Amino acid sequence: MTKIQNENATRPGTWAFLTNHAHVLLCIALDPQVRARDIANQIGITERAAQRILADLIADEYVTRTKVGRRNHYTIDSGGHLRHPMLRDLSVGPLLDVLIPDGQQPRSTRRPRRRP
Repeated sequence: MTKIQNENATRPGTWAFLTNHAHVLLCIALDPQVRARDIANQIGITERAAQRILADLIADEYVTRTKVGRRNHYTIDSGGHLRHPMLRDLSVGPLLDVLIPDGQQPRSTRRPRRRP
């Protein structure tokens, strides 16, 4: 094994296949009442970063936030299309279906997007 191959074999990964935005969506899909603090801990980001990502997802209508007592309840729009130009014909719902095992996903967290 060359020196570069050896370094790559022992070095922990510094990148991920999914963005933090996708990770936040996964957290919401698994627990629609998850707190930003819990999202941050699960993903490994700051609470402020989790709040910014939640604000992005809400502003772009991927997620709807509803107050239930003192807690927030999030609903994912499963018909929202992915943003990358190569993937813009694909929607969020099937991605979540692939990433979350059956039986682990509460159905109440996702609603189909209404088409204009």
